[in-house]
Amino acid sequence: MEPLESKAPHVLIFPLPAQGHVNSMLNLAQLLSLAGFNITFLNTDHNHNCLVVHTNILHRFACFPMMMPKSSPTIPDGLPVDHPRAGDHFMELEMLCSGQLNSATGQSVTCIRADGILSFPIDVGNEIGIPVILFRTINMIEAGELPIRENEDMDCLIRSVPGMENFLRIRDLPTHALILNTFEDLEGPVLSYIRTKCPKTYTIGPLHAILKSKLESKMTLLQYRSPNSLFEVDKSCMVWLDAQPLKSVIYVSFGSITVMTKEELMEFWYGLVNSKKHFLWAIRPDFVTQKYGAGQIPYELVEGTKDRGYMVGWVPQEEVLAHKAIGGFLTHSGWNSTLESIVAGVPMICWPYFADQQVNSRFVSEVWKLGMDMKDVCDRVIVEKMVNHLMEERTEIFMKSTAEKARLAKESVTKGGLSYYNLDHLIKDIWLISMTTNK
Repeated sequence: MEPLESKAPHVLIFPLPAQGHVNSMLNLAQLLSLAGFNITFLNTDHNHNCLVVHTNILHRFACFPMMMPKSSPTIPDGLPVDHPRAGDHFMELEMLCSGQLNSATGQSVTCIRADGILSFPIDVGNEIGIPVILFRTINMIEAGELPIRENEDMDCLIRSVPGMENFLRIRDLPTHALILNTFEDLEGPVLSYIRTKCPKTYTIGPLHAILKSKLESKMTLLQYRSPNSLFEVDKSCMVWLDAQPLKSVIYVSFGSITVMTKEELMEFWYGLVNSKKHFLWAIRPDFVTQKYGAGQIPYELVEGTKDRGYMVGWVPQEEVLAHKAIGGFLTHSGWNSTLESIVAGVPMICWPYFADQQVNSRFVSEVWKLGMDMKDVCDRVIVEKMVNHLMEERTEIFMKSTAEKARLAKESVTKGGLSYYNLDHLIKDIWLISMTTNK
């Protein structure tokens, strides 16, 4: 007999209020809801309003019986409405006090599933006696913070998380359970070692792919899957892509937080136009730190873009990367973008901005051999050279390596795969926690 809804585990999910983190943790929320859990997704006012405007989030919640809109409270992020929430300004977000988090749901919680970049939910969980399992939506393992080494000073500060260098300690990292948005065939050696220090480590990624796999087994739910976008998506780009030759387009996106100067933008733009390759570029309205007028754009860039380019504010990235016309991805190396590119089998040119992106880009080029690292370079000649290198000179080599990683990623999230198995194991463990805490 299936457990009654009232007896089902109640999981509070709390993401860092940024596009990549909200996206991953919404996917996790849907997966746990499919498992029969009651879910409360705690979002900021600003991000909730963006999701309501730009996605079908309320309709989607209503289609998951355990994720009703009423179960999605919001809390302020401490910033004014017109704050950019990008670039260096992103870290001005105010971390919320435990009282706000504790009172947000108004009902008993089995466990807190908190974003691994946040430390204060651990204190909240300790304060109210609820287990906290951290979910890493970015890749910090390779940064050297995990696993915790023997005889480590537990009060030693974590230095790799921007904005938290002065207060996040080793003892604030999880000691009993850790969820990672990765898969065994991508980071096997590191994962084996981390389990010697943190045995309950669940690799359930790529998360977007495992959710798709689960939804495909419930065909009636496929219509409710849509981008978890905080920005307005321009789907006209899909029509443009349909008219382009196979593997002829390089897709360009630097994520939701990266910003550029006008001079940097021009270098990338010239490099793309001069490469003579077709390109699709997602440029957010707040992407450039200085405004420029139409009359300031050189004629050759305007004409080159008319011939071969298409520029929009935001795209449905998973759909774009999976399109047959895409042959490469110029990316900021965010972990979501990296995994989405791996699943789609698209080679990358990496221009990281901050945080784990610096490490991700190095692994893409030197460890996984899935593309090239262009960090610390912003020059039109280099951009042109690397685009041609990726799309022409080494395209067969990169396509072979990306196809193999894509195969392994997809195997991991289908029945019999390790990520599929680990998700089932995580679900069983949460049920056990619920049975213990409900006694």
